[in-house]
Amino acid sequence: MTPTPEDSVPDGDATLSRAFRDGDEHVLRSVYARWSPLVHTLALRSLTDVAAAEDVTQQVFVRAWRSRSTYDPVRAPLGAWLVGITRNCIADAHADHARRARLTLAVAGEEAATSTVDDTDELAERVLVAAELDRLDAVPRSVMRLAFYEELSHREIAERLDLPLGTVKSHIRRSLARLRTRMEVIE
Repeated sequence: MTPTPEDSVPDGDATLSRAFRDGDEHVLRSVYARWSPLVHTLALRSLTDVAAAEDVTQQVFVRAWRSRSTYDPVRAPLGAWLVGITRNCIADAHADHARRARLTLAVAGEEAATSTVDDTDELAERVLVAAELDRLDAVPRSVMRLAFYEELSHREIAERLDLPLGTVKSHIRRSLARLRTRMEVIE
């Protein structure tokens, strides 16, 4: 007989997993007590914001409860399934943050366009820089926006995006070189 993931966990976890999947509402409290510290820690490490981590923790358990019928204790322990949901919720939170940042930039751009600007060259340069940032691939673009618009340190960016510090520095260096080259061509 081949052992399954469910066989490798203590009986209490297997019972808890089955009861959760079967919709026992009383078990939800136990599941939350057992795995919410892990979920919250993962969210906080990636998002670096307590409120955002708390929101993600709540979203994870709401999603898990709503999709509990798709959970198969034979395929994975409940904790691993919850970590997968956590990763998806963290990715959604990063995407929402990026969307809000783009909206803020768009609004700021509109305000700048409607205000009286003495130096039109400066405005044109800001527009060009924003356009060039949009041309970067997704990861370098996120790195650059976190560095220059949110003014995060390289280490904070690495933690937020779950990237090695050297990778963050490389993305910034290459993106700045590309930006410099494009700006020289435009001028």
